[in-house]
Amino acid sequence: MSLKITVIGTGYLGATHAAAMAELGFEVLGLDVVPEKIAMLERGETPMYEPGLEELLRRHVAGFEGSTGRLRFTTDWAEVGAFGDVHFVCVNTPQKHGEYACDMSYVDSAISSLAPHLHGPALVVGKSTVPVGSADRLAGHLAEHAPAGGDAELAWNPEFLREGFAVQDTLHPDRIVAGVRSERAEKLLREVYATPIGEGTPFVVTDFPTAELVKTAANSFLATKISFINAMAEVCEAGGGDVAKLAEAIGHDDRIGAKFLRAGIGFGGGCLPKDIRAFMARAGELGADQALTFLREIDSINMRRRGAMVEMTREALGGGSFLGKRVAVLGATFKPDSDDVRDSPALNVAGQIHLQGGQVTVYDPKGMANARKVFPTLGYADSALQAVRGADVVLHLTEWREFRELDPAALGEVTSSRLLLDGRNALDPELWRRAGWTYRAMGRPTA
Repeated sequence: MSLKITVIGTGYLGATHAAAMAELGFEVLGLDVVPEKIAMLERGETPMYEPGLEELLRRHVAGFEGSTGRLRFTTDWAEVGAFGDVHFVCVNTPQKHGEYACDMSYVDSAISSLAPHLHGPALVVGKSTVPVGSADRLAGHLAEHAPAGGDAELAWNPEFLREGFAVQDTLHPDRIVAGVRSERAEKLLREVYATPIGEGTPFVVTDFPTAELVKTAANSFLATKISFINAMAEVCEAGGGDVAKLAEAIGHDDRIGAKFLRAGIGFGGGCLPKDIRAFMARAGELGADQALTFLREIDSINMRRRGAMVEMTREALGGGSFLGKRVAVLGATFKPDSDDVRDSPALNVAGQIHLQGGQVTVYDPKGMANARKVFPTLGYADSALQAVRGADVVLHLTEWREFRELDPAALGEVTSSRLLLDGRNALDPELWRRAGWTYRAMGRPTA
């Protein structure tokens, strides 16, 4: 008999995981405590923008022509407990207010709410990013409070989704990590992921602590690589070098690789910033804080780039006040192919300039609604052309494909000044200069 799967939490991670599990052939029941979110998913709509996700949902949610009907949603914990053989916990673990540490309240609540409804053998699988040591504690709670006792097991299976590629990363992951304590738990996870394993995806079996550490270690490494090239950008600014050419040259070394070596205004989003901070906080609790002191500098470099973009803009406008200056900002999300503005460097820069008196107008292909919620006092435009109309300077801060395909000549006809600052080093300098623009990019004073 085929396994039945539940997914607890239907945000970015959970909605994607639930739809992907249905795509892999399983009967899936998704749970959320927010009825409005459940109603949205039952309409085949997603609470966030993620390429391909709505199409995947509608292939499996009942009520759509040709749907398999394998994916349903509920708010009832008893229904989830009775339905599932494998329960994936996909709730959020944000940064605590006023602290670096991870807020575990959503994970704790999910396990506490599920446990009393586990009357038979079940595997509860944590996918959320948690501090090392959490799985051991949660396994104890599960064994104590589930009527099934020891037959209600815990495993840890961290997620490695990239926003904009989440569907692909779930269906065709580059690795699957399984933190387990029994052969039964390993066997069940191998059954869940049989299709990607059959396609050649590595399946790495570990203990609980290692599985928990893999995600935070991976994110810390990526953050380090981004901040490294941004530190090199600072040196290039001071010494007259070109960070884009520097990155190209060192990226040809296969020990280094070219990915994550594009200098700019740094990383943001709901994962990297809070994950490296939570990692530092947990290391301190374990007495291993010296091992991760370098992450403080990684975080500092990253945040410094936002201020550097503000100062570059001030300098380009003559070095004085932003008062009366019209600034167009292309991009609000923290990365392209997403509507996520959490800790967005682009929106942070726009907000700083606005708070210093600049008249800022923002355009983003997908992030406008979320940006308005965070910074309602900024100006917003319905197109890039409208955003740059009358602008004294244009800032390119999120590397959407739409912005790479803009016509510099057409934009130049409506701006007050053909002045472009590329905060992502993603546009073609020569293309813009041929159209009469002054082009400047971070870490490239001579480019």
